[in-house]
Amino acid sequence: QVQLVESGGGLVQAGGSLRLSCVASGNAYSRYCMGWFRQAPGKEREGVAVIDTDGTTRYVGTVKGRFTISQDNAKNTLYLQMNSLKPEDTAMYYCAVGKGWQCTWSRATYNYWGQGTQVTVSS
Repeated sequence: QVQLVESGGGLVQAGGSLRLSCVASGNAYSRYCMGWFRQAPGKEREGVAVIDTDGTTRYVGTVKGRFTISQDNAKNTLYLQMNSLKPEDTAMYYCAVGKGWQCTWSRATYNYWGQGTQVTVSS
């Protein structure tokens, strides 16, 4: 069993930055891929950034060049650095542990989810 706890969300003005953290119990980071998802009110949860066990990262087009996913295996922590934030980035952000070494954008390929951290970007 893996437990994930996100933090770092908050209210920020457009153009600002936030860094989200996700601390996991167990050895999830060394064995499985990880991902960040977000869900805005009235919308489906969407993938934002993923990192495979070999360190390969991928981003959804709307955040590419602005967000950076990284991890610190020694601290069992996954990060999402978010720069140049826009009002449309407002959502609840979730981290998740994938079922294998390579992550996809499908929620069905993730085993564990955190409780989420709210990010609100004002214009």
